[in-house]
Amino acid sequence: MSDNGAVMSPSGAAAPAVRELVVLGSTGSIGTQALDVVRRNPDRFRVAGLAAGGERVGLLAEQALEFRPEVVAVAKASAAQELQLAFYAEAKRRGYAAGEYAIPKIVAGPDAVAEVAAWPCDVVLNGVTGALGLASTLAALDAGRTLALANKESLIIGGPLVKERARPGQIVPVDSEHSALAQCLRGGRAEEVRRLVLTASGGPFRGRAREELTDVTPEQALNHPTWDMGPVVTINSATLVNKGLEVIEAHLLFDVPMDRIEVMVHPQSFIHSMVEFADGSTLAQVSPPDMRLPIALGIDWPDRVPDAAPGVDWTRAHTWELFPLDDEAFPAVALARRAGELGGTVPAVYNAANEECVEAFRAGRLPFLGIVDTITRVMEEHGTGTPGDLALDDVLAADGWARARTREVTGLD
Repeated sequence: MSDNGAVMSPSGAAAPAVRELVVLGSTGSIGTQALDVVRRNPDRFRVAGLAAGGERVGLLAEQALEFRPEVVAVAKASAAQELQLAFYAEAKRRGYAAGEYAIPKIVAGPDAVAEVAAWPCDVVLNGVTGALGLASTLAALDAGRTLALANKESLIIGGPLVKERARPGQIVPVDSEHSALAQCLRGGRAEEVRRLVLTASGGPFRGRAREELTDVTPEQALNHPTWDMGPVVTINSATLVNKGLEVIEAHLLFDVPMDRIEVMVHPQSFIHSMVEFADGSTLAQVSPPDMRLPIALGIDWPDRVPDAAPGVDWTRAHTWELFPLDDEAFPAVALARRAGELGGTVPAVYNAANEECVEAFRAGRLPFLGIVDTITRVMEEHGTGTPGDLALDDVLAADGWARARTREVTGLD
């Protein structure tokens, strides 16, 4: 592990220490963009470990040969041998002679990603998609690592369980909205905050009424107008479930009551979120839509990485719009508020039901509007959830029940 102190550059100015980084979900959207930040800043970061699901072993082998981590994990046990063969194939393609490269330690299986989350390093970037990221979040926190959190689901479903394990400042948000809030909150004290304002692009169906969403296809839902994301997050953006999850996440990260967190639709995606203070001032974080900026800030927090992403072109005119959210057409945010207010295992049910509904929608077994309707039904059947202290077993049981029930409702079983 690298020393957390600063070293002096030849000029006498303090230079940042090299941070050792573990990237979970390295072959996904967040992971590949994080490695691009590392690639362009070899003096600031070194990759200690990589982890992925195992569906794209060729890309994982390329990443490992380029960044030379000590360990690589694949969640799919059957992919271990395939990954080793991919290493040899990629090394041969690059023209490496024997001895010019080393194969890292390979760990495989359902616990492999969490094992690498506890690997000796400075920062763990959790870019795993969905509830599967919870074990890795807990492992990184328990190991004392700084957690750059792009996997919002693990905080949302774990709730107090995650927060009680994290020391102050140990979790750094990577979502663009929460990174924006963290930056704006530097402008005042906690007691001066009146409200948080999350912005939403509105997704591909912004401006449509509910009756205009009855025949939406998966292909249309995956056509996001601004962001390049994985399929689950992209469909979550189309339903605005993603924004609902982000409201709960903001509540948990910043200890602001749910009724003081607003959502505004901002199609241009330049204003990433805002904080309103008690005196009426509002601070906004503004930048072009490029995830490399919040990723770079997340893995090097509180320092900024120079030229992490292009800035706003202030030599030309801009028009930025903000609209109130249409809760009738997109009820997912209001439903998430309800889940967050109930607390306990209810947020886990909201998230699990959604993940199963997204799969059913992609498979053609559920209409677009049926996603949130089904989440609502499963939440109502679950009730108020587990009262009192939340244990990991409670979360896992609620997650498993919600998945099974949703699959029954949608006909996937």
